[in-house]
Amino acid sequence: MLFTLANNPIPNWRLPEAAYIHIPFCAQHCGYCDFAIAIGKDAIRDNYLDALEKEISKLGRAHPVQSWFIGGGTPTELNAIQLERLCKILKQWLPLTGEAEFSIEANPDSTTEDKLAVLANYGLTRLSLGVQSFQEPVLQLLDRKHKNPQVERVIEDARKLKIPSISIDLIFGSAGQSLESWKYDLTRGLAMQPDHFSTYGLTYEKGTPLWKRMNRGEIIPLEDTEELAHYEAAIDTLEAQGMDHYEISSFAKKGKRCWHNQVYWENSAYYGFGMGAARYVAGKREVNTRDLDSYIQKSLSGQETIFQSEQLEPREEAVETLGLNLRRMQGANRERFFMRTGFHLNEITGPKKDYLVQQGLLKDDGESLSLTRRGRHLADWIVTKLF
Repeated sequence: MLFTLANNPIPNWRLPEAAYIHIPFCAQHCGYCDFAIAIGKDAIRDNYLDALEKEISKLGRAHPVQSWFIGGGTPTELNAIQLERLCKILKQWLPLTGEAEFSIEANPDSTTEDKLAVLANYGLTRLSLGVQSFQEPVLQLLDRKHKNPQVERVIEDARKLKIPSISIDLIFGSAGQSLESWKYDLTRGLAMQPDHFSTYGLTYEKGTPLWKRMNRGEIIPLEDTEELAHYEAAIDTLEAQGMDHYEISSFAKKGKRCWHNQVYWENSAYYGFGMGAARYVAGKREVNTRDLDSYIQKSLSGQETIFQSEQLEPREEAVETLGLNLRRMQGANRERFFMRTGFHLNEITGPKKDYLVQQGLLKDDGESLSLTRRGRHLADWIVTKLF
């Protein structure tokens, strides 16, 4: 069980100061998505909140945290009454403390002013808006149904309610997308003056509708060189506007980084609740079942909702920590890495690190190891080569 921590001498970074809450409901299945979602299940949303409350109540007492991140799925598929109930549950069991961050993922076509008003009343600090593109052909390819006026309306409503930070998600590298098309999306996004951008290269996850279309030859992915040009354009365009490129996919105005996501990249502990949610507490990773009916039934009957559990060995945890640290522009600090893992960084990387430095993919200044600009686009490949 993950909730028996009270009397254990555990370092601070192993005790969660962040909580992720998964809301799986979606209006439709976007072609690229392989997240834990539920389509056409609106009638049992209240049952889901019952099950979520039951799972969270296993904490036994209130556990203050510094961040809530409500993700999905599409959290804004909940109505205003349901969103308020969710916030009350979180406030009871996971009260926010200090300079807290409260983020929610939202779709433009399901986010209304009354929903935002409820969230703002509970201290929403960060709205993460799934825009993906401002162009109809790209949105159609991705199976996104919203229209640009809806994006503009949500941002206007959020500013009216004085929500402190607005983030826009964009996807680059769609089949057939030109570099000029991608630059247009970046320009349109900047015109809305968000505080944060997350830019993701399109991936064809096995089993998704888009992956099936690719395998049938209906769509042809961009070449790696084309996708790299898109990524480079994002860096150049957003940094030129004063955005801090602080993580492979993340850009922020000063003081507007996502604190919650930095918990992941630090490989610190976090709670996770809901269908398919992952958590990392005291060195143990657990993932809940991705089956909605099973999650609800098990939680309400007091059974474990865990689908997968793993207690990492110290070296495995050190390897994972380095891989996550390298997603950040600051990379992995040697002193902090040793303090956290008990391993010297060179013990983990061995001579492969020197080869990757020579190839211009990693930078080693003696204090920290980080990706070069060229290495950022190859981060996943570099991590596999390091270990």
